[in-house]
Amino acid sequence: MLEITPATKPAITFPLQLGEGPTWDDVRHCLWFVDITAPALHQLDPASGTITSHAMPSDIGSFGLTQGERLIVALRHGVHFYDPARRTLEILVHPEPDQPHGRLNDGKVGPDGAFYVGSMDERSPRQPVAALYRITPDGTVTKLRDGLLISNGLAWSPDGRTMYHADTRANLVSQCAFDPASGPVGAFKPFRPLANEDGVPDGATIDAQGYYWSAGVSAGCLNRIAPDGVIERRLHLPMKHPTMPCFGGADLATLYVTSLTRDGDQGTLIALDAGVRGLPGYRFKRV
Repeated sequence: MLEITPATKPAITFPLQLGEGPTWDDVRHCLWFVDITAPALHQLDPASGTITSHAMPSDIGSFGLTQGERLIVALRHGVHFYDPARRTLEILVHPEPDQPHGRLNDGKVGPDGAFYVGSMDERSPRQPVAALYRITPDGTVTKLRDGLLISNGLAWSPDGRTMYHADTRANLVSQCAFDPASGPVGAFKPFRPLANEDGVPDGATIDAQGYYWSAGVSAGCLNRIAPDGVIERRLHLPMKHPTMPCFGGADLATLYVTSLTRDGDQGTLIALDAGVRGLPGYRFKRV
């Protein structure tokens, strides 16, 4: 395993409480990211450094791009469409209205055009009541996994035939076969355990070579994991608690990483050259 400390630069000048979800928008040529508990959705124009902030009515765990102007956003209680021009929300569905002790967390649009979003239990100690859901454009909700603590780490292989998913507090990344037209095929199986000293798995992305990049939120690092589950390299970062990586820029060669505020470390967004390129994101089919 290669141990690397890359050169990084700050991408924003203000602190994040719980930075998450960086996503490159190849139509608007901007980077979207959230501050979950602010709660706010932020839009960064890398060319000018301009930030446009969108206040949310409740915690925003994640979001995804659509084939139209709107975004699909996972708020504390429900998945909505958000129109950034009009700053309006429209409810699509609430996947778990019967869970008063949790909220929606990591979510992404998959190769099939559905929105995948998980939940997390907020009690202490956490209970295994969280789940992972598939949400289609007509609002149909399918539960894919349950018995989770914190659903996280969604990503897909370059050919769209493998889906990755993590349970942060279980210290495990799993994978399952995936049909790019219709979604998961079969059960999830263990892919890579990640202990506290390795960096327990938080948000993730995939690069063009099919390597899975996992934010090691407990160890201040990014783990680049090969398709066979071996950690190929570890990037040591200037933040204690990175939460999610994302490839962006016109050539998808800039790696953006969010982090959270904890242990005297201020949450932020940084940019670096990882030496590899990413892949374009998917878009929710409904506009």
